[in-house]
Amino acid sequence: MKILAIDTATENCSAALFINGQLSMREALLGRGHAERILPMVEELLRAADVALRALSAVAFGRGPGAFTGVRLAASVTQGLAFGAGLPVVPISDLRALAQRVLDDEPAADRVLVCNDARMHEVYSGTFERGAAGRAVAVGAECVGKPELVPLPPQWSAPSGAALFAAGTGFAAYPQLRAVAAAVRGIREGLWPRAAEIARLAAPEVEAGRVFTAAEALPVYLRDNVAQVPKGTSKSLV
Repeated sequence: MKILAIDTATENCSAALFINGQLSMREALLGRGHAERILPMVEELLRAADVALRALSAVAFGRGPGAFTGVRLAASVTQGLAFGAGLPVVPISDLRALAQRVLDDEPAADRVLVCNDARMHEVYSGTFERGAAGRAVAVGAECVGKPELVPLPPQWSAPSGAALFAAGTGFAAYPQLRAVAAAVRGIREGLWPRAAEIARLAAPEVEAGRVFTAAEALPVYLRDNVAQVPKGTSKSLV
């Protein structure tokens, strides 16, 4: 199995190549300029592995939520690569990719709350649990809303002994999030979604045939229906 993954949804621009369980990656923290860097990263990875684009099994990408232009860039680059090489695509949530990074770094973690700064005094949030093979599994819908209104799954309120960790840029931007996540054992600040975790999460999808056509490489913004949502509530994507 050979999977190329890209992510430009946040300041961390990254590409990864997953070949039969072996992973290589390129990444750079950028204020801007993702469009100029992502394709050279892809070309460098393919050249170093001596693999042609057409020989890949699929192209995976961070489908958001994240910066509007960054999420759109990842989707459009993925479409271009997949169309040209006749490859299927696999969209992976950037919040889930970050949760996976926490689960990999923290063996004691059972649950992860991810809150990334969405600007406009809001955060993108998602809740995840450790599933089969240690993979992050979403619990409920991903949302965008006020930091103090971040929803937690009802089942997390019951005593269980499960270790809850948190991550994302929202915790530094909005201190009130710490009250929402009062039961958090640890907050992993300074972590970003990466193509490496996106590639790893895409692997079982490719293996199971849960892939999409290039035309279906669509971004997820979470703010698509913001005009229809009452002020002060959280917007979710089921």
